[in-house]
Amino acid sequence: MAPGRPRHPWRAFRRWRYRRPFGAGLTLALGGAEILLTQRASITVILTAGADSLVGYVLPVLMAICGLLVVLNPRQRLFYSVVGVLASLGSWVTSNLGGFLVGMMLGLVGSSLAFGWLPDRPPRERRLFRRRRRATPGTTAEAPAPAGTA
Repeated sequence: MAPGRPRHPWRAFRRWRYRRPFGAGLTLALGGAEILLTQRASITVILTAGADSLVGYVLPVLMAICGLLVVLNPRQRLFYSVVGVLASLGSWVTSNLGGFLVGMMLGLVGSSLAFGWLPDRPPRERRLFRRRRRATPGTTAEAPAPAGTA
């Protein structure tokens, strides 16, 4: 193995991914991609139809870009999630009912997840480790007192 390469690249990617709203950005970008895939008009038809049909392509592209920016720049996630919600709701009118509701719903869910993501939460423990810690011999786990007793 080369000396400059990480030993476990998937672990490095997993560590990078857990420090960002990865699922939120991916969901928002997939919503924009789904809306783009549901539109089948060629670019010549769009340019001759005018600005109304061009907006039908601009909003899903904006959703996909906001999804990528949420992942790549998590400090600005609040702004990108608000823009993503507005673009998702605008796609209802401009893009085949928001990609037949699927793309619009993916965009709304992804934006909501990005808005609610908290960066300063401690990392989660895996369930296996929690069970092992509780089941270690020699430790006595005190049960909490019932409510109303002193």
